[in-house]
Amino acid sequence: MPETKEYAKMKDIYGSLVFDRKEMKQRLPKDVYEMLTAAIEGRQKLDSGIADTVALAMKDWAVSKGADHWAHWFHPLSETTAEKHAAFLTADENGNPLNSFRGKDLMQSEPDASSFPSGGTRSTFEARGYSAWDPTSPAFVIRSKKGGTLCIPSVFLAYDGSPLDLKTYLLRAMEAAESRAMKMLKLFGNRGVRYVHATVGGEQEFFLLDRPRAQKRPDIRFCGRTLVGSPPPRDQKMEDHYFGAIPARVLSYMEDVQRDLARLGVDVATRHNEVARCQFEFAPKFTEANLACDQNQLIMETMRKMAREHDLRLLFHEKPFKDMNGSGKHINFSLEDSEGRNLLKPSTNHRKNVIFLSFLASFILGVSKHFGLLQASVSTPGNMYRLGGNEAPPYIISVYLGETVAGMIRAIEEGGGSDVASPDKNTLNLGLPKLPDIVAFDSDRNRTSPIAFTGNKFEFRAPGASQAMATPVMAILSIWASGLEEFINLFEKRINNGEDPVDAAIETIRKVSKMSRSIRFEGDSYTDKWHKEAEKRGLVKANTIPQGIDLFMEPSTVKMLGEMGVFSKKELEAFHTIKIENFVKNIEIEISVLRDMVWEGILPAISKQLLLEFSSCEIAEKMGAAGIDSWKKVLLHLAESKTKLIDLTHELSELHEKMGKMTAREHADEIVNRAVPLMNEIRRVADAAEGYFSKDNMPYPNYRDLLSLSA
Repeated sequence: MPETKEYAKMKDIYGSLVFDRKEMKQRLPKDVYEMLTAAIEGRQKLDSGIADTVALAMKDWAVSKGADHWAHWFHPLSETTAEKHAAFLTADENGNPLNSFRGKDLMQSEPDASSFPSGGTRSTFEARGYSAWDPTSPAFVIRSKKGGTLCIPSVFLAYDGSPLDLKTYLLRAMEAAESRAMKMLKLFGNRGVRYVHATVGGEQEFFLLDRPRAQKRPDIRFCGRTLVGSPPPRDQKMEDHYFGAIPARVLSYMEDVQRDLARLGVDVATRHNEVARCQFEFAPKFTEANLACDQNQLIMETMRKMAREHDLRLLFHEKPFKDMNGSGKHINFSLEDSEGRNLLKPSTNHRKNVIFLSFLASFILGVSKHFGLLQASVSTPGNMYRLGGNEAPPYIISVYLGETVAGMIRAIEEGGGSDVASPDKNTLNLGLPKLPDIVAFDSDRNRTSPIAFTGNKFEFRAPGASQAMATPVMAILSIWASGLEEFINLFEKRINNGEDPVDAAIETIRKVSKMSRSIRFEGDSYTDKWHKEAEKRGLVKANTIPQGIDLFMEPSTVKMLGEMGVFSKKELEAFHTIKIENFVKNIEIEISVLRDMVWEGILPAISKQLLLEFSSCEIAEKMGAAGIDSWKKVLLHLAESKTKLIDLTHELSELHEKMGKMTAREHADEIVNRAVPLMNEIRRVADAAEGYFSKDNMPYPNYRDLLSLSA
């Protein structure tokens, strides 16, 4: 089948705005290119002596793409991205214009750091910050209508060297996991491997609404979710949206997003309707962990910009609509060596399979000891509403392996070891001669498990859609590094005692698998039975988001992250403080918006409906109409609803004022224990009243209107 013009065009533009290895090789002297490549692959430290040459080539390339400014592009602890633009154009001593970009500009700049979250590590007047080039993620150009900006992925540090970004911690965790993975392969005798890279693919779920309608709701504008609103007659009950035909308006949006991302070298592998109405998903291809986290930020930003162009309102919130599926950011991850081998891919080859099981067992061991860090990494304000139902996993961390791999582990635990090769794939005979047999995977998927092995990778389903990927990926890799460290210590001791590496590995797998049994669960994680069992196993350490955030400071986690070189205790304390403050600020905004929506919209709407019904009821009563008592019950319900809402919002306002005098940690607990239940009660009363509003008296677009995308 011949290529369409659009498809051919996508191939032509792919990566055109990325200063990738292909561009580097063409524009840099051979020795400079090789030194830069070695630094990118982690084989040697970046030589600052090549900076001027690289900067000149990068500037010439960027200008050829329409860029007139450059910026160090980084991920502050607010989980967004930040950039300070500087112009290429300057003047020489004679006043002649020229484009200038020097090696020292590329390597480092000094943006003001005073207004970024720091967790109390510095005062506001301590304003100096440093951004420094991260060569492991390629520079790219973001075009604008009148020019463009060369964006240089960077880390961001305070004047004293304290990280003020997410990337620094991510890079440290990558180094911890990748260096230990290399050591593991060397112990197996794989001498030719030059490096191991963590690989990640992040599925991105989202909602799209008609922008003019959505913008009439203050809760969507300021909170990214609905704070009031009763479900429509048809939401996701018919289960007909999932994988259905993508609406034409949405498909046009998706195609434009994919086109712009293709220019940035982001390969979106799949797109489809998700379960809830107006909910969709993009999934990019696997790539190196650092680049994947950068690309996810680019995906989200590109989606935001394109939504405005299509007059759509994009929602990344984890739970935009009550009683409907929320949105996650499922993180798929593995390790890959320099030969392109996926280290989590089962094999029918005995030796390769032992290597696979060693890496798998190491990860499970790490999770069994430090699952609190994974729980902390997904303890976000939006996940408070999402986790625990509607295809989101519970807040309790467990690992699902599937029947085949779990059986292999059990066999080793029970003394096996001579035959741990993965069986050949089965086929499903459909009994239809015109259709091919389907190759069956070794296990079914478990959508209720927070962490599931899915055939050749793990999937972490708990992260929320609005999160930056860097925090959960940092947690995953830190934990895996810790598990590898412990596995290697046991494994190496056996090898040093003269055991064959394969036999030594099987004995080590047997030992660590017995140690990590408590974290493995193959059943339905939604059931009450599992929750009780998890309590017995000691897996329930936090029941609220603030308690989950506190798990960053669990002594064993602090110790492990320090030993892995990811966080110092001081850095972790600051990180914890920022997370608590972020939780408080998010719910504080929701409290204020909810109170305003009730007083500005819902209470006046009740009054209008009361007047309408009362005057009509009076007329009907004078005419002697039957059934007036039922009518009066409606009037009474509306009047009582108004009184309840007045009392409840006054109570919420008083609590809001009281909480403002508390410490951030006390404030967080008060939000969970009192404010959120009070907000839920306000919503219950408001939603019940909404059912009696006429269309003309509806204060805000309701769910029925919001969840209908106009053509």
